[in-house]
Amino acid sequence: MMHSRNRRLRVNESIRSLVRENVLTTDDFVMPIFVMEGENKQEAIPSMPGIFRRSIDLTVKECKELFSLGVKAVNLYMKVSEHLKDNTGKEAWNKDGLMQNTIKAIKDAVPGMIVMPDVALDPYSIYGHDGIIENGKVLNDATNDALARMSVSHAEAGADLVAPSDMMDGRVMVIREALEESGFTDVGIVSYAAKYASSFYGPFRSALDSAPKDDMEIPKDKKTYQMDFHNSREALNEVFKDIDEGADVIMIKPGLPYLDIVSKVREAIDLPIAVYNVSGEYAMVKAAAQNGWLDNDKTIIESLTCFKRAGADMIFTYFAKEAAILLNK
Repeated sequence: MMHSRNRRLRVNESIRSLVRENVLTTDDFVMPIFVMEGENKQEAIPSMPGIFRRSIDLTVKECKELFSLGVKAVNLYMKVSEHLKDNTGKEAWNKDGLMQNTIKAIKDAVPGMIVMPDVALDPYSIYGHDGIIENGKVLNDATNDALARMSVSHAEAGADLVAPSDMMDGRVMVIREALEESGFTDVGIVSYAAKYASSFYGPFRSALDSAPKDDMEIPKDKKTYQMDFHNSREALNEVFKDIDEGADVIMIKPGLPYLDIVSKVREAIDLPIAVYNVSGEYAMVKAAAQNGWLDNDKTIIESLTCFKRAGADMIFTYFAKEAAILLNK
């Protein structure tokens, strides 16, 4: 006679929900948003169906709708005009720059929205790299100084947290010290501690025109600073260093192909963990759904729940709005 039957706890949805280990809510989401110059402008991103570049006024409108759906955090990226790009990134800390004005506009219109601007130089660089180039190399320490100025500028504009995605060594400490010295002791740092050099970023780079330029004089990719996707122990080394330097939240990027890293880091630390459901992951689901190969709604909820199961506390995802609508139903 069989006394133990696991299926007893799967008999119906009420029982399944009673014993469910992880539950997805709108509080888990951070929506990445692309911003462009102009007024009343919206441009579709072909490789990311349903995602747009918007001018500040339409970005504010979108943020109001997101907040009404229960999505309380956004991650900002700028489509920078070519004439503003150089090898210093100085437009990144322009007090009247596109990022700074976007932060102010969102915080004025939706005070409760948590605003997390991206901190990296690639959208502002003539080379498409996350740092300053000299003699064919990406400079680490000079880039850190630029990232610190950028972060302070974001804090002055009203950012709640800054999100350095560059993967320079020691940048969390430099940013933390700059924020402290400028009086922004309450502004947090979401550190991209384990960001891998991945092929899954393609649609994102086309959205911002921020891919490394095809120039023999500079690195053709970002493998000298982003992590090697063959490695996992290295991720813990990066995470521990960033925690020591003052990170408040640890980011792992990409997401679905790297759930082993999320799980490994979750076992090792108590800090909140963010995971980035990146543009390539979004594009794959959308392409398969459009071809009738996957159920769009079910795949979205399953994928996002898997991040929670692996140990993530927050999920940066282009599905945030769509998922919120599904969950609210």
